[in-house]
Amino acid sequence: MTASRSGALMTALAVIAGSAAQLCGLGLTASAAWLIARAAEQPPLSALGLAIVGVRAFATARGLFAYLERLAGHDAALGRIAGLRVLLFRALAQGPISTGPAAAGPAAAGPAAAGPAAAGAGPAGAEPPTRPRDGEALTHMVADLDAAQDMRLRCLLPAVVSAFMGIAATVFCTLLHPAAGAMLAGGALLIGAVIPMMSAVAARRLGARVSAARADLALRVLDLSDGHADLMAFGALDRAVAAAEHQVHRLARLERVSGGVSAVAVAAGMAVQGLTAIGVASVSATAGPVLCAVLVLTTLVALEAMLPISAAAQLYIELRPALARVRSVLSAPSPGLPAAQMSASTVPGRIALRGVSVCYGKAEALDEVDLDLAPDRSVAILGQSGAGKSTLLAVIAGLVPPTKGVASLRPARGMYQDAHLFNTTVRANLLMAKPQAEDAELHRVLEQVRLNEWLGGLPGGLDCPVGEGGRDMSGGQRQRLLLARALLADPEVLLLDEPTEALDAETGRAVLADVLRARHGRSTVVVTHREDALDLFDDIVIMARGRVQLHDCGESRQLSGPVLPST
Repeated sequence: MTASRSGALMTALAVIAGSAAQLCGLGLTASAAWLIARAAEQPPLSALGLAIVGVRAFATARGLFAYLERLAGHDAALGRIAGLRVLLFRALAQGPISTGPAAAGPAAAGPAAAGPAAAGAGPAGAEPPTRPRDGEALTHMVADLDAAQDMRLRCLLPAVVSAFMGIAATVFCTLLHPAAGAMLAGGALLIGAVIPMMSAVAARRLGARVSAARADLALRVLDLSDGHADLMAFGALDRAVAAAEHQVHRLARLERVSGGVSAVAVAAGMAVQGLTAIGVASVSATAGPVLCAVLVLTTLVALEAMLPISAAAQLYIELRPALARVRSVLSAPSPGLPAAQMSASTVPGRIALRGVSVCYGKAEALDEVDLDLAPDRSVAILGQSGAGKSTLLAVIAGLVPPTKGVASLRPARGMYQDAHLFNTTVRANLLMAKPQAEDAELHRVLEQVRLNEWLGGLPGGLDCPVGEGGRDMSGGQRQRLLLARALLADPEVLLLDEPTEALDAETGRAVLADVLRARHGRSTVVVTHREDALDLFDDIVIMARGRVQLHDCGESRQLSGPVLPST
């Protein structure tokens, strides 16, 4: 059974169980009212036996069905949210310039598809493709998904079950006393339709403002948290704190107004409930005290069960912007390579570009690039800043679609060196790339990047936390841990952008040598400025002004001395 079918089944079960619980509540009220009113007439005890049994049965069944409703409803909602969270995470991890195939295969084990090259792919002055800000991503992953959960638990289920309760009670009262049934139908219409529509209209304008204010506050809080040091350095911390506090007060005012709308709706519903009960009592007074008591108490219970419809309608209006944001992220067209610009390579590790150009606005990052990289090769890409190296790597990874030209790539064409460390342990950060990896594998990749000695000095070893973004590590340690995670994923083609930039020359060369020596048939493409390590590579590609100036293969290498002009 698929997850969607299972979720639909659990939702249907929750609706049925909730409706059954409300019917049992209605039966409990009616039988208890009849029992109390009839007992006041002091009939024989045998005349009350059935009502006594009914009260007990309805009370027991009501609790059971209410439990089943909670169980099935939360299972359906949480299961749906779990699936949405995975889809949303993938969409946010890919971003507007990423592509699904780039993260396929082993590389897809974690959010490792977006690396430094992706963030700086465009030339200076060009308009780069935008990605969601971290605060926006946080809002999508937390607040917006909570809204999707609330939509099912606090809007859909209560509204359906309450509407069913109103209909059932109206039918029941009409069968007993048509005039009382008509009176109850009028009250149910007001509480179930008129008041919810009025509260929804009042909340419509507030909903978008509240949702936008919450999202803006999330951005500001995250800016204060992650950018605290930068804000202090530039003397902007006080202004940022003041802006966040202003947003807090603004959100509080909006939520107070929203709470006021809810309070008015509840008060109006309770007023209608009381007036309807009075009306039912007046029209059924001549039918006898027992029937009158049953009808009045049934009316009170039925209309009380319908009061949540107003809150559900208002909440629906408030949640719509959040749901729209989730849908827009999930329904965004994949920014992968257009079919006309992509062909599948049948050779593992083979990369072929034919006349590939990439433009950011009017600026051209790549200009008619032709490149053929054979499998099982190590390739160094060199060039001055702005030469197009990172954009070339992004095209090879599938993160940036060519403006024109054709890229022949394997569907699972490798991964970038990841750019983010999570606020958890060394082990957990590595397992993002390969969840089933044993400790021996983790130590192997750490040894390849010369981190085992550092790890041995940590109090918890693999279980030592690294801090948010690796803030508890040095720049070189952080970079090597990211490289270790890329190696652990073991993609068909490993793509790295300046993997040893933060290391000294000796350590950087040693790490590169170990990485290239242990590739075992894997193609490895490295953007680097290190000319002292070029002898480690099979091929050398030199970029300048968006073009390939030289593609030197090891068999015919003619390079001697510096290959790049001095700056």
